[in-house]
Amino acid sequence: MSTYDYIVVGGGTAGCVISARLSSNPDSRVLLVEAGARHPLPEMATPPAWITLRGGSADWNSVTVEQSGTGTVLQIPRGRAVGGSSSINGMVFARGHRSSYDAWTASGAPGWGFDDLLPFFRRSESAAGRAADVRGVDGPMVVAPAEQPHPLAAAGLEAALEAGHLKATDISGGLEQGFGWTDLNIVGGARQSVADAYLRPVADRPNLDVVTDALVHRIRVDNGTCVGVDYTDDGRQVSAACSGEVVLTAGAIGTAQLLLLSGIGPQAHLQSVGIAVVVDLPGVGENLHDHPLSGVVYSAGRPVPVGVNNHIEVLGLMRSAADVDAPDLQAFFVTPLPGVDDQYMIAFSAMAPRSRGSVRLVSARPDAAPLLDPNYLGDSADLEMMVTGLRLAREIGNQSALVSWRDAEVAPGPDADGSSPRDYLRATTHSYYHPVGTCRIGSDEMSVVDTDLRVRGISRLRVADASVMPSIPSANTLATVVAIAERAASLMQD
Repeated sequence: MSTYDYIVVGGGTAGCVISARLSSNPDSRVLLVEAGARHPLPEMATPPAWITLRGGSADWNSVTVEQSGTGTVLQIPRGRAVGGSSSINGMVFARGHRSSYDAWTASGAPGWGFDDLLPFFRRSESAAGRAADVRGVDGPMVVAPAEQPHPLAAAGLEAALEAGHLKATDISGGLEQGFGWTDLNIVGGARQSVADAYLRPVADRPNLDVVTDALVHRIRVDNGTCVGVDYTDDGRQVSAACSGEVVLTAGAIGTAQLLLLSGIGPQAHLQSVGIAVVVDLPGVGENLHDHPLSGVVYSAGRPVPVGVNNHIEVLGLMRSAADVDAPDLQAFFVTPLPGVDDQYMIAFSAMAPRSRGSVRLVSARPDAAPLLDPNYLGDSADLEMMVTGLRLAREIGNQSALVSWRDAEVAPGPDADGSSPRDYLRATTHSYYHPVGTCRIGSDEMSVVDTDLRVRGISRLRVADASVMPSIPSANTLATVVAIAERAASLMQD
């Protein structure tokens, strides 16, 4: 049995950050264990090809149970590769509005507001041309708006301004609402995953062991202390001991699943699947939620260029009503609609969904897919928010700036009215690929980690990924997960 100072479980977004930071101390021996492959697929480097990675070998191919709010079963793509979802996602690098993080402090996570996270956002990025007091200048992630903007995206931005929305100079910075060119982690025409930025440049460090194609199936706990992990590597059962700390970075689904498999979670559920209870921690696997996503589809009045980026270059952050305290809707232009080169979409998503679901086990087998219930549109307020998003997207789509591109509204169709928009949204709402919340920060009995990301009831065990978010930020989650990981590494090195 090998012994390490730190064991990082999950080589995705957060795991790459933490492994790189912890191993910068040559006196610390670090093990990173990842279920996916070590080497990237060729398609990962090509921005427009990201959509083809869904359902492939680098995707866990997760699906939900039937959703009570929609009656549908939905896919939730998540990365199974070094770099995790940053290796297969849409390459949008944006912070949520500061109100998203200040809501965390209000919900019982003091020290996790926007100003608290700002040093770690800045540490993670190099954002040339942005305000240096807000944005990073020398971090590993090199982010910027599209170098070659898509002309339809530019027309969409003008249409949003025509519709009365504000123009944002830095919609990725977390301080503005309105529409603007978002930052992308595309460098020199290629994707820069978190693995590319953080892990691969330091992978040859003698104190860093990276084990891939290895499934961790249990955290070992002895008398309330985490002492290591067990995993399968090329069919062999391997145990790794840890003299310092184990940190779980397997994401909102994987981390909750692993804690449950290790006997850490709701007592009744663990007993129902035959797992001995190590710690009765009722919040594990609860609070699962995601951004629900739908859109208005248009046929194009002229050919839509394929483009060289990620189909998503302009983001909008809006308030659903004038008296709403914070931006609560996002919109973006999909140019062109992947797989349909004569159509485009104005997509929209509720940024502060009220619906909450869960991650649960079907058995004690570590290779069995968990039961996923994000409960999309389970709360009627989310459906009404999406109705508002549909209305606002249509208003933008009908502006004169898009007249040369617009042929007709294909879906839901110009005649949809009355209850039809709700039926359309129930049928078309799907995952925005941002699951969060299953091991949330807090101090109440349903929280899983404290404000230092330590798992309640177990020493030398932390969680540092999207699962710790008390609520979802009003943006794509990549930049926030990187900042959480940067802060976790700082906490572990203090």
